[in-house]
Amino acid sequence: MRQQHFVATAIGLSLLAQGMAFPALGQTSGAVAATPARLPVTTPKAAYGFGIGDNYHLANYSQMASYWRTLESQSDRMRVVSMGKTTEGRDQLMAIVSSPDNLANLDRYQEIARQLSQVEGLTDAQARELAAEGKAVVWIDGGLHSTEQVSTQQLTQTLYEMVSGQDPETLKILDDCIILFVHANPDGNELVADWYMRNQKPEDREYESLPRLYNWYVGHDNNRDFFMSNMKETVNINRVLYREWFPQIVYNHHQSGPAGTVVFIPPHRNPYNYNLNPLVLTGLDSVGARMLDRLIAEGKPGGVRREYAPYTNWAGTTLRSNALFHNSIGVITEIIGAPSPAQLELVPRQQLPTNDNLTPIPPQTFTFQDGIDYSVALNRGMLNYAASNREHLLYSIYLMGKQNIALGQKDHWTINPRSIAALEAAAEGGTYRQGVPRWGMGFAADAIDPSLYDQVIREPETRDPRGYILSADQPDFPSVVIFMNALIKSGLQVDRATEAFTVGGKTYPAGSFVVKTAQPYRAQVMDMFEAQFHPDNIPYPGADPIPPHNVTGYTLAYQMGVEFDRVLDGFEAPTARVPDVLAPPPGRIVGVGAAGYVVSHEANNAFLVQNRLLKAGLSVEWLTEAVEAGGESFAPGALWIPEAPGVRATLEGALRDAGLDAYAVARKPDAPALPMKPIRIGLVDLYGGVMQSGWNRWLFESYEFPFEVIFPQQLDAGGLKDRYDVLVFSDETVLEPPAPDRPRRGQPTPAAIPAEWRDKLGHVTEEKTVPRLAEFVKAGGAIVAIGSATQLAEDLGVPVTDALVDANGKHLPRSEFFVPGSVMANKVDNTQPLAFGLPEEVSVYYYNSPALKAGEGAKPIAWFDSAESLRSGWAWGQQRLEGAASIVEAPLGAGKLFLMGPEVTQLGQSQGTYKFLFNGLYYGPASAGR
Repeated sequence: MRQQHFVATAIGLSLLAQGMAFPALGQTSGAVAATPARLPVTTPKAAYGFGIGDNYHLANYSQMASYWRTLESQSDRMRVVSMGKTTEGRDQLMAIVSSPDNLANLDRYQEIARQLSQVEGLTDAQARELAAEGKAVVWIDGGLHSTEQVSTQQLTQTLYEMVSGQDPETLKILDDCIILFVHANPDGNELVADWYMRNQKPEDREYESLPRLYNWYVGHDNNRDFFMSNMKETVNINRVLYREWFPQIVYNHHQSGPAGTVVFIPPHRNPYNYNLNPLVLTGLDSVGARMLDRLIAEGKPGGVRREYAPYTNWAGTTLRSNALFHNSIGVITEIIGAPSPAQLELVPRQQLPTNDNLTPIPPQTFTFQDGIDYSVALNRGMLNYAASNREHLLYSIYLMGKQNIALGQKDHWTINPRSIAALEAAAEGGTYRQGVPRWGMGFAADAIDPSLYDQVIREPETRDPRGYILSADQPDFPSVVIFMNALIKSGLQVDRATEAFTVGGKTYPAGSFVVKTAQPYRAQVMDMFEAQFHPDNIPYPGADPIPPHNVTGYTLAYQMGVEFDRVLDGFEAPTARVPDVLAPPPGRIVGVGAAGYVVSHEANNAFLVQNRLLKAGLSVEWLTEAVEAGGESFAPGALWIPEAPGVRATLEGALRDAGLDAYAVARKPDAPALPMKPIRIGLVDLYGGVMQSGWNRWLFESYEFPFEVIFPQQLDAGGLKDRYDVLVFSDETVLEPPAPDRPRRGQPTPAAIPAEWRDKLGHVTEEKTVPRLAEFVKAGGAIVAIGSATQLAEDLGVPVTDALVDANGKHLPRSEFFVPGSVMANKVDNTQPLAFGLPEEVSVYYYNSPALKAGEGAKPIAWFDSAESLRSGWAWGQQRLEGAASIVEAPLGAGKLFLMGPEVTQLGQSQGTYKFLFNGLYYGPASAGR
């Protein structure tokens, strides 16, 4: 154990004095035969030229990958495999570490983990036999957020200790566990470490001035992608976790710890997601307790839990929280530390010992080595638990899967905050007994008539579904396929109909999808289809709501705008399991007409077709009224593609990839048409990278939009109309003017960064940028402004104002209005070109977003038409949104400004609202000067 460079608390020293240091595990569980590694094993210092934890030094991913390969050649305790390619083309490595005997039988232990996790008709006795035979599978990652370098570097230090250690504890862990060490973001580690080490003088090293996002597209948001699996690294990780290895514990290292402490350790504060199996939460509590034990026993103070940090087990968006929905014990720790030493803050309230802060730590200098030492101790505490509880972990993951399957095979009611509200409303005025005292507890509880439980909670129509059916004949079936792929990539069981079938009096065509809830990962299924209703977390009447750690409502089926039927009774259908991700059924040309082709505007992939045709120099028009063609009905916005040389061949290829049909007709439909023209898109970004802009960059590439990324200096130079037809300002690209309590996002000085990055510096300002933008729009350009960028309306003098203000014009305080990431219902005027292809009602993703009031000349396109528009999540004061617009079109000179308050493309999930953005890209330039 390396020497610690801080003051240990009395409680930690006391425990050490009592002999509670943890190498005792090997001594209490019987003799373990020594397992020689093929010594000598190269140390990290010998490989890197510096030790892991040395101040002012970082190893990049190339160094780490090379070192892992070296260890593999020297030790019979590890294998290194590639999980797949990263976004930038690197191999994402995983080191599989265990005893030589276990590695020799790795396929068998992997199969046991799969069988127990997936249940597969096992009896309890068979499951216990497999649990007795199997090995605990434990995942440890680091580096997902690449500036969190303690989390990155600890990975290799722990790996080295596992392949070289000869102590009883290490040997016991290797005998009872299979450890999967994974670097979660190799590309980011390469960027951050190289940027940090570029300065020769150690004291000048930093990574606060990184020039771009450390995930090529989405930066920090790579940890918001774990039920959608858009990024390549996420796909790799989810495949290993939920389709190949099925670990019982998933440990996701993060930074930074709460101020005045060192590290947050589970358990978490309330609320937790009521779809989760309770056993996974008790398991999380047990693992967290062992990890905290380890720190205290080693004299490492400053570990806190529960209410000392904002983390909950609510939203399944992140790597560790998504594990909980797969019956794996998803562990997160948030620790302080950096390669440049820092002073630990003094926060007075953190100095008082409590149940959740047992060992307060005095203020002191905290070194990189300290952070590594803590992290290694936490890893060992967790691995110690896994080795000691191997059979329990293996049997528990089986038991959770079995229980989840059973819940999907019978009538079951999931109780949520709305259920409780309904129960209390039913009891109002008829309380069964009031203020019943409980012995020794010092408080009273209000009990109500127990018969109300069945009357209110167990109403037949509020049962959980037995399954969901997604018909193959819905307007945007390619988006349904993307949704199904997201489920499949996360290990869920998806079936597809082999022939037409009828359920509940409704007939579904062959190719329709069926997702049943009777499966091991039922919690994930429910979370993707059903609303999440977060409780009103308000400490007292009139107080500000307590913010959640993440989002509160994210139901993927709602965000994607797919149509599905909830089936409440058991049903059967002629289906086959979908074995892997799939493409939409290839589209084709229907009919033999010679004048041209009609394609529906209702699928997002219609823009893929349009982009390819325009890139080939072919014509596309939007029919601005509903039409009948080829025996089909088309809503306003249908694509009209005149026949011409080269059209059919280009169209056939595009339709095949897009999964859409085109209808050949003998004459052009009788409706006005808006000709499309090739567009030049400028996607605005800032130095360091804006995640929302990065998501849109990924989206534009996915749908083959032509675009360039531009920065404030280019905007300020003017002449924009000569180079672009439309400018896209994503959320957070336009910042509020700086103020004493709101400093502007910092940027380095030009001299502090390499010359290649200096033209990316700058901000969008009212003084320099806005006049150039006004020139651009008035000359016929279009601007799409999303989220906070909608403040450009005020800057440009467009008659659109903030709808969320009080009588004095001040923005509503949190105590009156707070919507922290929820899915809301909007009405849509889909006769307007900006909303072509959308239904009359959509679900928008809303995160305390702008809500707009359209003045004279501005046109609301989508709006909140109800005092209760919440579909999923938490919306305190949602009645304030009634009548407010979310999407507005406003003219300015010969051009247009499209204002979109909600995040219409949020995290690559809100596919149901993509068309607001996509339409704006083409409609603005097409309508210029008309």
